[in-house]
Amino acid sequence: MIREQAQSIDLSVPAHQAAEPTAWIEQLQNQLLELEYALIPEGLHVMGQAPTREQRLGTLKVMADAMGLTAAQNATLMEALVDGASEAQLSAQFSTELNASDKAQAETLRQLVRSNRLLGEDHEMQGLMRALDGRYLQPAPGGDLIRNANVLPTGRNLHGLDPFRMPSAFAVRDGMRQADKLLARYQQDHQALPETVAMVLWGTDNLKTEGSPMAQALALMGAAPRFDSYGRLAGAQLIPLAELGRPRIDVVITLSGIFRDLLPMQIRLLAEAAFLAANADEPVEQNFVRQHALAYLAEHEGSTMECAALRVFGNTEGAYGANVNHLIDSSCWENENELGDAFTQRKGFAYGREGRPVRNTSVLQSALASVSLTYQNLDSVELGVTSIDTYFDTLGGISRAVLQAKHQRDGNAAEAPPVFIGDQTQGDGVVRSLTEQVALETRSRMLNPKWHESMLQHGYEGVRQIEAHLTNTMGWSATTGQVQPWVYQQLAQTFVLDPAMRERMAQLNPTASAKVANRLLEATRRQYWQPDAETMSALLRAGEELEDRLEGIQEGLPA
Repeated sequence: MIREQAQSIDLSVPAHQAAEPTAWIEQLQNQLLELEYALIPEGLHVMGQAPTREQRLGTLKVMADAMGLTAAQNATLMEALVDGASEAQLSAQFSTELNASDKAQAETLRQLVRSNRLLGEDHEMQGLMRALDGRYLQPAPGGDLIRNANVLPTGRNLHGLDPFRMPSAFAVRDGMRQADKLLARYQQDHQALPETVAMVLWGTDNLKTEGSPMAQALALMGAAPRFDSYGRLAGAQLIPLAELGRPRIDVVITLSGIFRDLLPMQIRLLAEAAFLAANADEPVEQNFVRQHALAYLAEHEGSTMECAALRVFGNTEGAYGANVNHLIDSSCWENENELGDAFTQRKGFAYGREGRPVRNTSVLQSALASVSLTYQNLDSVELGVTSIDTYFDTLGGISRAVLQAKHQRDGNAAEAPPVFIGDQTQGDGVVRSLTEQVALETRSRMLNPKWHESMLQHGYEGVRQIEAHLTNTMGWSATTGQVQPWVYQQLAQTFVLDPAMRERMAQLNPTASAKVANRLLEATRRQYWQPDAETMSALLRAGEELEDRLEGIQEGLPA
């Protein structure tokens, strides 16, 4: 009965009853726990509106858990805190739950009391007015509140960074840990190390984490930042193979436009690391960067190692994005190869050790053809891979470009690379496949009444956000082909085939409601989902009804 019920909601269980059920029951339990523990953002942020008591309580409980308070401490302390207890009262009242002599716990309590106070105040409207007046705004760190309580109060100016000290010492250690997790997950699925990882680096993610994603790229190559005697970033250095304990992984890095604008020193750092690895006098079976660079030189007579070692790519100066998201949103593309072409056209500029962009499609295509997996970090609870189109624009775009490069090298027998997401929103982080990540976000957000009901409270904009999530989900289908069909089936049943929900959404936002139906129909036309005849007929009727409403044609009245 458990297996049949899990199958009915498309959880991953065997199609037939196994003789020994222990393994899949444990796997199912892990799936359910992951869904239960997933953090779900409720609704949209409203400028100048302080969170309610329940919203503050939920946020503070997650913060307290991240800070290391036990479940018993969390349950009692946070309830009292949001009800107005002071730090002294909390320490006295809950002396049994909290060791007041423990400096770390005392500091945690102090941070939580401060956060509760600042969450209940509005600093945003004042900050906005000061900004519009061209007045000074106090600087503040950016990032996720759960990971860094010092982002409060909001309404301040996200400060810049010290480029001479990025990545930080903590980021270097964290990057090594995350690199090891990625390699372990790939080995678990493929019983081998990847030769090449295609990795997307965003400027905002690196600013919030003091450079952890870029440190992860360095760690994969077996490199580290090099600092001078004043503690300033001076370049890259290689970690000896004996200390590394594994081969150097080749890394093809795609930069966002913000990364290019804000972190020129770090671009040169990454480029130098790749160059040093390519020139290292090491066995090629222990250095995939060198192996692939030498192969490129053998195929391209007259080229140089400086060119063959180019591994950092992005837009040219003044340009942003890959435009894959615009093609998906407008539906103005015929086949998936157009998406990969758009990516390589926009992101085909190589950055060498001098940090200047030069178009070099040849090296990019050669590097992409050797890619074993594509990867990007996710570090904010507020945004998932289906929340904004920038994720599939970059990570999806490079995944499609990798498949095209493999097709050019190996023919149509080439397989799409696995796509992995490093979800670091909780704890030490976990690496999931894109299929797993989309499934988790679909179940915990789109299909979860807690999420979509909170969205619909925002009326017109809430419906538009639901439509955007669906469009972004189809963007992943178009670029990677790694979205399971059940996702579209259940989204259709929830938002279009349910007459009450369809009417409710149409009343709030007729344009976005019609777009939801049309996007589902587009998914069927593009072979991402093949519903049965009854579902397809109902979907077509619902789509026509929504289009009629949009055009002002109401039931019972002549057209």
